[in-house]
Amino acid sequence: MAVKERVGLVVSDKMNKTVVVAVENRTAHPKYGKIVVRTKRYKAHDEENQCKAGDRVRIQETRPLSRTKHWMVAEILNSRSNS
Repeated sequence: MAVKERVGLVVSDKMNKTVVVAVENRTAHPKYGKIVVRTKRYKAHDEENQCKAGDRVRIQETRPLSRTKHWMVAEILNSRSNS
């Protein structure tokens, strides 16, 4: 089975070795057809604490690492550290 991957924005990096990643999903409303943006937040494992708030990251599904953490950061796509 393929590994699930998502691309999202880091919204919180206050925990140790954990970041919260918001992933936007744009779908059409079933009846009215308007594009609706739904946001889901995932807790992802960040072993070296490299991610900062505002970074765009790719996360992938893994075995359960804690009660709420089932994803890990695969790579940092865009970093906000240049400011």
